[in-house]
Amino acid sequence: MKIGLLSYRSHPYSGGQGIYIKHLSKALHDLGHEVSVLSGPPYPELNNSIKLIKIPSLGMFETDHRLKVFSLGLLFRPLDLYEWLTVMTGGFPEPYTYGKRVHKYLKNSKKDFDIILDNQSLCSSLLKIQHILPLVVTIHHPITKDHKLEMQNATNWKAKLSSIRWHNFLPMQKRVAPKLNKIICVSGPSKADIVEEFLVEAHKIEVILNGIDIHKFIPGPLDLIEENRIITTASADIPLKGLKYLVEALPKILRHFPKTKLTVIGKSPSDSEVSRLIDNLELNDVITFKSGISENEIVDLYHSSQIAVIPSLYEGFGFGAGEAMACGVPLISTHSGGLKEVVGDCAFKIPSSSAWEIEEAVIHLFNNQERMKELSIKGRQRMESKFDWKIAAGFYESSFKEAIESFNNEHNKV
Repeated sequence: MKIGLLSYRSHPYSGGQGIYIKHLSKALHDLGHEVSVLSGPPYPELNNSIKLIKIPSLGMFETDHRLKVFSLGLLFRPLDLYEWLTVMTGGFPEPYTYGKRVHKYLKNSKKDFDIILDNQSLCSSLLKIQHILPLVVTIHHPITKDHKLEMQNATNWKAKLSSIRWHNFLPMQKRVAPKLNKIICVSGPSKADIVEEFLVEAHKIEVILNGIDIHKFIPGPLDLIEENRIITTASADIPLKGLKYLVEALPKILRHFPKTKLTVIGKSPSDSEVSRLIDNLELNDVITFKSGISENEIVDLYHSSQIAVIPSLYEGFGFGAGEAMACGVPLISTHSGGLKEVVGDCAFKIPSSSAWEIEEAVIHLFNNQERMKELSIKGRQRMESKFDWKIAAGFYESSFKEAIESFNNEHNKV
């Protein structure tokens, strides 16, 4: 098959979208398919065998000088002008504008693809694309969950207004999702949330678990582990990641284990609840943030860590949990959203929104070498047996064949 993967942004080291596109494209190619990625900026890091088709935008989020992006020429390019104005007023137009641009590209080159997979742009143009090409759409989880948690955690009207402006694409996604012919989601809980939040008929949704790169994320030498080092994947500016509860747990952990350090794979806080919490608890020397780093650097961080903690309030899947387990790092995790299907019984389970539960779990593991060893072995075995990307790619291949057959049957009737 000639497969086109649509991704409105695919940063290789920031968030799950770039990870998903990188590894799924390679796994599908390894099954013998011709794979192209049609991406807006920032562009993905891909295997050499994958063709990258760039769908340029104004790149407003990749510059600190957004005013300078404006030129009189924008007045004659309505889509570019809409993108500039929306970003300048606090919105996020990329899913919509990418959809318009990629639809134009596909109209002119539809014979180049047998099947198209959209990576959660949920743009209005998908309703046109599915009339010209077989289309499957991945929804990792409904972003309505993120928005609701941000609103609940907002401390003033300005923060609430900012969240409303940023999520201006949600009405479009809620309108488009029920009209799509075929959807893939990455966990059972995510499917239930899509049915509830986006009012999609359940029979349209197929669950295919994501994979983990078990060949790169591997256990490291034991002598690299730094005693009492904790690692987490949780950007400080995203409330649903639950980082504040891990930060709140650190003072008590430090009283028992004074050498404790925390590495956070994610954006460092600026002026946020988490940054103020770190200052108030005097933890700046204890916590280190790492963002924009390569997969090799992430693996090195896992190899130096004694345990991992995922305190998320919600995850559609949970790449951070899977990568930690693949590296043999004993894991403490909530079962929120799709995390339950990732970690199974191979992690120390904690409820969400509880600093006390994190304290108790971390102290228990630091005091129990045998339990840490057991979780390390079970976690790695689970990733090997259930989450190899080639397993996921096989399911995608079957789903694509069904979509192509359904599309051809519908068009033969016309």
